[in-house]
Amino acid sequence: MTQPADIRREHNAPATVSLDTLHLLAAALLSAERGWPVIPLTPHTKRPSGHPERACPHTGRCAQGHRTPEQRATTDPALIHAAWANRPYNVGIATGPAGLLVVDLDVPKEEEQEGAPDGATSFQALCERAGQPYPYTYQVRTPSGGRHLYFTAPPGVRLKCSVKRLAPNVDTRAWGGYVVAANSTTPQGAYEVVEAAPVASLPAWLADLLTAPATPAEPPALAPVRDGTKAARTALERECAVIRAASEGGPNGRNATLHKSACKVARFVAWGHIPRHTVEGAIQAAGESTGLPAAECRTTIRSAMEWILANATPREAA
Repeated sequence: MTQPADIRREHNAPATVSLDTLHLLAAALLSAERGWPVIPLTPHTKRPSGHPERACPHTGRCAQGHRTPEQRATTDPALIHAAWANRPYNVGIATGPAGLLVVDLDVPKEEEQEGAPDGATSFQALCERAGQPYPYTYQVRTPSGGRHLYFTAPPGVRLKCSVKRLAPNVDTRAWGGYVVAANSTTPQGAYEVVEAAPVASLPAWLADLLTAPATPAEPPALAPVRDGTKAARTALERECAVIRAASEGGPNGRNATLHKSACKVARFVAWGHIPRHTVEGAIQAAGESTGLPAAECRTTIRSAMEWILANATPREAA
């Protein structure tokens, strides 16, 4: 069994350095050995250490201008030893310089609509719609219960970070961003490797989705609802109008409105008052008319529908 003194000798660390600091130093050096430049993060947080641009002293390494965390990232063992010599910095990996694209499968935030899909569910649905297997690659579990899926970025393409572009609660980290490396900790817990597989190449179909123009296609025409009971048709038409009226809000607000309205009308599907395909088709069209991607609309509607069908109150008790 490796003893603390052995770890200190291995990393040429002073005897006074804590074991936590040594483990984080080892994590930083391991990332650097893989060719992944690292930055120190404020202990027990996800924030880069050092000064922000607004407080830059323009001295030292910033003498020629403020250097961002991505620009300060390094694989130099000497610099890494110096940074982690006395403080238990968490480890950040600068994804762009590392040649990585990391898919971040997040969990719903507290302010999100109840029943909103988590990133893992959304990403699984995305794979199924594309007819592709769930990728096998190096994975890290986050303290909140999310996952980071590591991929090598395609050559010749400078991918940037994205937020919910692929699906709800599915973000990506590439140029301009970073991820927290395994063995780092926050008050919620630790980042842990849960799949120690080799880092796979980014699947071509995912690269295509991330490089496709963000401008939505022309939305389908909105046809009048003719199927279902009068109450169900009225509810569906009302909620479609609510969704279309949300077109001026940001993507998060539009998606939340879509989910909320889908839940309201899904009750009538659960009660047998209107066919599911009628509701999904009308709400899909309304969602796309706001500029939301078709895939995001499908995932959100599917999540709302499945939740309500499984938990709907009987009609007579509603």
